[in-house]
Formats: sequence, C-alpha cells, structure tokens
Amino acid sequence: MLISEAVAQTAAPAVANDPFGGMLGFMPIVLMFGVLYFLMIRPQQKKAKEHQKMVNELQKGDEIVTNGGLAGRITKVGENYMTISVGDIKDVPVEVIVQKSAVTTLLPKGTLKTL
Repeated sequence: MLISEAVAQTAAPAVANDPFGGMLGFMPIVLMFGVLYFLMIRPQQKKAKEHQKMVNELQKGDEIVTNGGLAGRITKVGENYMTISVGDIKDVPVEVIVQKSAVTTLLPKGTLKTL
C-alpha cells in the first residue's frame, strides 16, 4: 500500500513539469512523414509533371516510344489519342492509334532510321 502511493506521488510531478505537454512523443512520427514526403512523394509529383509537359508538347513528326515498347513517328495528333506510323509493308505505311499518355520517351530526330 505504501509503495503504490509512493509511485503515484513521483509520477504526477514528472508530467506536470513537461513543458510540451506530452507532444514530444509525436515528433518521430511527424519527422517520418516529412522524410517520406521529400524522398518519395515530391520526386514522383515532379516526374509526373515533366511527363505531362512532354505529352502536351508532342506534335506531328516526333519520334516516340510507348509503354509497350512500340517505336514510331507521329502522323496525327488528337486531344487524347494519336496515330503513329510504325513501319511500311510493301510501301504501305502501318499506322497504330495509341493514347497520348502511353508515350514514355521522346526520341531525337532520326533515331528510328538507326534502329
């Protein structure tokens, strides 16, 4: 009985003397979210913004590579879709319609001739 009273008496002043009111225990969690933001979320948002800018600047004649690895030259550009020429069969161009968002890489001019 005396021991439990002694523990209760020593624990109360320690809490009362805490200037942060127990908020210091949340500091590691806040720090982890900060690190997560700067190491993962912010770079991903930057990459998505650069991809959107590249997709919006696509025009006829650009050489591209799609998500599926299809390489070709843009022949028509629409709002959400574009037509790309991927080659010739007996001097007839083979054209494929793809979504603009499927473009991953914009190639330098003349790259398709070297492939």
